[in-house]
Amino acid sequence: MPASQKTVRRTLLVASAALLSVSLTAPAALAAPAPKKSAAAPPAHMSTVGGARLGLTGTQVDLAGGAPVLPKDLTARSWIVADAESGQVLAAHNAHWELPPASTLKMLFADTVLPKFPRTLKHKAVASDLAGMGEGSSLVGIKENETYSVHDLWLGVFLRSGNDAVHVLSAMNGGVGRTVADMNAHAHDLQALDTHVVSPDGYDAPRQVSSAYDLTLFARSGLQKKDFREYCSTVRAQFPGETKKDKKGKTTRGSFEIQNTDRLLSGDYDISVYPGIAGVKNGNTTNAGATFTGVAERGGRVLLVTVMNPEKKEHNEVYRETAKLFDWGFKAAGKVRPVGELVPPESAEPAGGAKAGATPSAGPAGGGRGGSAEPVASASVSGRSGGMGVALGIAGGVLVLLAAGAWLVNRRWPLPDLMRRRPRP
Repeated sequence: MPASQKTVRRTLLVASAALLSVSLTAPAALAAPAPKKSAAAPPAHMSTVGGARLGLTGTQVDLAGGAPVLPKDLTARSWIVADAESGQVLAAHNAHWELPPASTLKMLFADTVLPKFPRTLKHKAVASDLAGMGEGSSLVGIKENETYSVHDLWLGVFLRSGNDAVHVLSAMNGGVGRTVADMNAHAHDLQALDTHVVSPDGYDAPRQVSSAYDLTLFARSGLQKKDFREYCSTVRAQFPGETKKDKKGKTTRGSFEIQNTDRLLSGDYDISVYPGIAGVKNGNTTNAGATFTGVAERGGRVLLVTVMNPEKKEHNEVYRETAKLFDWGFKAAGKVRPVGELVPPESAEPAGGAKAGATPSAGPAGGGRGGSAEPVASASVSGRSGGMGVALGIAGGVLVLLAAGAWLVNRRWPLPDLMRRRPRP
């Protein structure tokens, strides 16, 4: 497609997204009317981005000799198992079914906004920053007239899925409408064409949808960024509390502990930490049910798994089904023929104009400078007996200038190098 047509298409997309998001600045009752239940069956025709089989309904897998069969007790409406590095999709089930994403949409929010502000930047929260949040939103506990660093805010987004932290960062980015427009434009660049953003925090909203395929693209893109890898793999952290004044007029500000709600990373009374897990993001709303995208490494192979809305409503079911798919994927890798692939973003396509779905080369993306080695990023699990240290190291990357935001990010497709786990201290 000529560059002029792409520009026009992107401009129209951004403008329409901004108009649709105006309602989010209204009171919560107006921001999210009672959502309708999703259709119980996928549409007959879905997107074929990444391969024709990914647009088919039902389970898609091509078992070769010696490959294990898929788990039989999977109840999710949609799921996908992919190799994070090569982008090969090992198996999928209704991969392009457009469904409410819940807080897994925060991966796209982070991938879009995170590079714009240095982590040391301070911001004083005001009432208008927190306006328009949906009733019953998950919160990290941001207080008006208190100052937070960008680092604090991202911990609130990833660990506690704090909609308040999302709204403060959106305010810093020019407001909810601007942020929604940026997210829709970035999703389009990533070729995540099943996604339509209305609320940046993933709160249930009419017409807000994504898919297991698109959520996996968001995770893969986000994992190119060192800070994203750090935040999504952090198990617990200290978050600033409220400033208090004692009887003598002395002010103090303490902190409180927050823990990651990703139960494959932090564990729970009925589920263990998954070996090799390194994030990424979970979500749960009335309309979306439970959703989750995870990344894990085993034996030098990195897999991405996304699971959306298990029909079985047992406690932590979304994590159980994710763990089963991880187990299957690590056993099946190299023994199954891929049924599709994770496409590169449009901005990473070679200058010659590779088609969507074409296998990208292992070299730097078109238009970028030569890849320079990035230091290994590490994230540790501390203060938890039996916790597993997780280190994420994705070396390489190229600097790509994104004209719309005029900021630089590390990018190279497919995902370069592996994630490494450190021995427990």
